[in-house]
Amino acid sequence: MSQIARSARQLGNLIQRTRKQRGLTQTELAQLAGMRQEMVSKIETGHEGTKLSSVFALFAALDLELVVDTRSGRATQNIEDIF
Repeated sequence: MSQIARSARQLGNLIQRTRKQRGLTQTELAQLAGMRQEMVSKIETGHEGTKLSSVFALFAALDLELVVDTRSGRATQNIEDIF
């Protein structure tokens, strides 16, 4: 099922929901992704300074993929209108 994430917080929520659906703790997911539990916690809470490589490591561990698509809805002229 496709899910939309338009912010670091929404992406973190998506990762957290998927982790819980798979019955994994943050520590177990961290081990699968090769990182520390604290990093999983930061990502799940929407920490803005997260490296993309960390997000992709979690995606791989959760068997997720990133799909980039055109934003649905009206076209915006200002970046502020997006958020």
